[in-house]
Amino acid sequence: MKKNLWLLAIAQGLFLSNNVVFIAINGLVGFSLAPAGWMATLPVMGYVVGGALSTGLVARTQQRWGRQVSFQLGLLVALLTALLCAFAVSIGSFWLLVAGTVIAGYYSANGQLYRFAAGELAPAHFREKAVSLVLAGGLIGAVIGPNLANHTRAALGTPFLASYLALAVVALVSMAVMAGIRFPAEPAKAAGATGGRPLGEIVRQPIFIVATLGAAMGYGVMNLLMAATPLAMDVCGMPFSDAALVLEWHVIGMFAPGFFTGHLIKRFGVLQVMGAGVVLNLACIAVALSGQDLHQFLIGLFLLGVGWNFLFTGATTLAMQAYRPEEKDKAQAAINFAVFAVMALSSFASGALVTTQGWTLLNVGSLLPVALTGAALVWLALHQRRAAGQGT
Repeated sequence: MKKNLWLLAIAQGLFLSNNVVFIAINGLVGFSLAPAGWMATLPVMGYVVGGALSTGLVARTQQRWGRQVSFQLGLLVALLTALLCAFAVSIGSFWLLVAGTVIAGYYSANGQLYRFAAGELAPAHFREKAVSLVLAGGLIGAVIGPNLANHTRAALGTPFLASYLALAVVALVSMAVMAGIRFPAEPAKAAGATGGRPLGEIVRQPIFIVATLGAAMGYGVMNLLMAATPLAMDVCGMPFSDAALVLEWHVIGMFAPGFFTGHLIKRFGVLQVMGAGVVLNLACIAVALSGQDLHQFLIGLFLLGVGWNFLFTGATTLAMQAYRPEEKDKAQAAINFAVFAVMALSSFASGALVTTQGWTLLNVGSLLPVALTGAALVWLALHQRRAAGQGT
């Protein structure tokens, strides 16, 4: 179990390396190639739209061929689309770049399932810690991603061409790592067995609603502010090396808590940890609204990362209580579709708002989804208290 979890944590880290590089460079490359400035983050949006469109296909692939084959197919797509994006940059084609990031979304839809696979590699009593540990593997992405983008941005003359080529190498390494993981075999289905309850019944459960909302809104707010950060810092006249440093500490904040978030959930409860994530998001916004110096970007994005970790790890743990083993593929696909849909909206909104309205208004607007998440957590806590009271 430990070997499989550590290898999956490494795969998670390499997946995040890809995501961080995409976030760090796609907006800037898009801004240099786009017909209009407000279209700068369309390549970022394309990545998450592609992920949303791929959730159903990935669910069917996982169901038919299992985790191992589906994850390797995702990595193959990562390799090919990295090369496609490199070609698009080399010929200066904005729309080919967008197309490449949309197709790369298939890899993202697979990578978003690594955390659920972690829970299946561990016994029930270790599930929260397994999810948290694998998410902690994102620290690899915190180190590799920003530095990879920074050190390859001008390596081949054309800005960031080498960055996309480096992502192809990352995909190859990840394929080798994934080949070493032994996932549990899918349980044999009895004759006449169904796939569990209808999806409509699963998603109407309060616990599923709040788990999905927490994951989607937590990722949406994080993506809204993170995708806009390189552009906002560029507008402030800061060098790309500063943006890479801020993103590095942001991703450290996202995944370093993974070594203890599972323990916190076991001790204090999942809703309490998710509530702490909401408070940290509010603290991030407060810091961002206090000014636009390097230290404010750095501290604000670090707090945003930790808040995301508490919300996302908690939401994943909460979601696992809402479906049965035979329902996991469709339930996980529904959660990830919601996450990608919100991320797509936030990716587009981040570029449009930061280039037309500015960094301050972007942060003010993010207060609404943060407040909605907090309200949902309170609602579920009250619902569970009433249900416990009726049970006694």
